[in-house]
Amino acid sequence: SYESGMEPIGGAWIQFNIRYYMFALVFVIFDVEVVFLYPWAVAFNQLGLLAFIEVLIFIGILVVGLVYAWRKGALEWS
Repeated sequence: SYESGMEPIGGAWIQFNIRYYMFALVFVIFDVEVVFLYPWAVAFNQLGLLAFIEVLIFIGILVVGLVYAWRKGALEWS
């Protein structure tokens, strides 16, 4: 099946490099981080010190994950 109204040329199955998947996975993880941080940023004035500390711990865990991915070479393209 096709959507553009034109006959497809070639096969539909294309094998992608694993690096595309690694970049997509890292992007999705940090995109979800922003989704979790947005409600916190909106209600920042009403929240107390405990909520601030919890968000710092959350960001710290994500930074540790980013450093781990960086050191394992998941962000290297070459």
